Amino acid sequence: MAPSTHTVSNQAPPLVGYDVFAADLALSEAVRRHLPSELLAAARAELGELGRAAGSAQAQAWGAQANENPPVLRSHDRYGHRIDEVEFHPSWHRLLGHAVGAGLTGAWSRPGGHVRRAAGFLVWTQAEAGHGCPLSMTHAAVPALRTDPALAAEWEPLLTSTVYEQGLRPAARKAGVLFGMGMTEKQGGTDVRSNTTRAEPLSADDAYLLTGHKWFCSAPMSDAFLVLAQAPDGPTCFLLPRVLPDGTRNPFAIQRLKDKLGNRSNASAEVEFDGTWARRVGGEGRGVRTIIEMVAATRVDCVTGSAALMRQAVAQAIHHCTYRSVFGGVLVEKPLMRNVLADLALESEAATVLAMRLAAAYDADTESERAFLRIAVPAAKYWVTKRCAPVVAEALECLGGNGYVEESGMPRLLREAPLNSIWEGSGNVQALDVLRALRREPSALDAFLREVGRARGADHRLDGAIRGMLTELADLEGIEARARRLVERMALVLQGALLVRWAPPEVADAFCASRLGGDGGAAFGTLPHSLDLAAVVERARPVERGTP
Repeated sequence: MAPSTHTVSNQAPPLVGYDVFAADLALSEAVRRHLPSELLAAARAELGELGRAAGSAQAQAWGAQANENPPVLRSHDRYGHRIDEVEFHPSWHRLLGHAVGAGLTGAWSRPGGHVRRAAGFLVWTQAEAGHGCPLSMTHAAVPALRTDPALAAEWEPLLTSTVYEQGLRPAARKAGVLFGMGMTEKQGGTDVRSNTTRAEPLSADDAYLLTGHKWFCSAPMSDAFLVLAQAPDGPTCFLLPRVLPDGTRNPFAIQRLKDKLGNRSNASAEVEFDGTWARRVGGEGRGVRTIIEMVAATRVDCVTGSAALMRQAVAQAIHHCTYRSVFGGVLVEKPLMRNVLADLALESEAATVLAMRLAAAYDADTESERAFLRIAVPAAKYWVTKRCAPVVAEALECLGGNGYVEESGMPRLLREAPLNSIWEGSGNVQALDVLRALRREPSALDAFLREVGRARGADHRLDGAIRGMLTELADLEGIEARARRLVERMALVLQGALLVRWAPPEVADAFCASRLGGDGGAAFGTLPHSLDLAAVVERARPVERGTP
């Protein structure tokens, strides 16, 4: 018999059964802005289909199941033979298969491919962020492989395929493959030039045997990996297949899977190479230069992935507060809660707009846009990924105790939130990379300033922030110690400039007042009360409003 002591009331319904893409005005407007008109209808159709799938109960269940049942290492079979395989829950394969089928590993040769893929990545990883790693590695491997036309011709069609085939087989026997990456070693970390893995050349052209270890190897069940090793002439990039063309397993000993804070559904491994066959990519001693475009592309995915986490957290918070009543009224209508939600919404929209601008620059692929990316990517990676954790934590608090329990999904978002700030170079690495570009590549700063300058004169607070940034840039002596301050300012100015040009006035006004004009506190919910905060919150509410 059902208990009769109480009835359940004043609880928000689950945020499910909605179109994640159509409900995100900042994202859908960015797609319309950055894609040529002749591509819009097809792009909206594919993103709408992906958005409805991402917001479905099924995809949400897959995400929860993949995290509740993390991957398991099977180092040996029942007879004692070394197999070095990682088993994933079926839900992981369903998520990854849907993503590959939606084209989230193929962007480089498709019209508007980077904008379409970035929007899809931002939509689909809201269902579950962990499987974004192999998607990102596979997508980002293309520019590195293109340094060798023969390798690119062999592998690129498989990398960009919309067919997901799990299991280890020779690549030639598969309709689609995934790539991982192995650069980090115990003694070096980000300093990959200190790597000790050795590469000994064979008599065959471009073939080597590798011996050494990788402290962090991403997506160890991938079909192939781009790795760095020390060849006779210095650090060199190699393509390392898991299975050789004759069907034998390439020596690839998975010593253990990392027990990580978050990203639980994804496998990250520590691996050993012992006479492992690999093919050189690019020239000997040019490994960092060869792989740098892959790193840049994965950094853009870190920005996009953080934007996805922020958007999902803010959507959950606003949805909850739309239904939850307290002190005689709905939470979303309480002035103080509205201030908090609006502040979170500003951060989320600024991240989305910046991520999509980076994707559009990749599609344009002009000399000016490539120069812009040289500074904009590390600056965005530095700032957006750092803002993710505080945004998710504050959004969780909006749900109160409901947000602290696992069933809400918010703890999973919070555990995931610091990841993108660490992977592909942590904060200091990004800040130093911006300084390197400032010192060595004047065209990069020129392109960045041109982008920011397109919004000059539209908001006095933005103009003031630009002047302050230029003052900082005028003195690069002793800049390393204040590099974070400079890069933060550059990222905020860029976000402000983009919002002033493209966001509704209430959003741009609130961002410039609080982030650039000094009229905001250190905590969320300290926006000036005179702003149109209700409009900012309503814009971010996860409901469909028709085609923008």
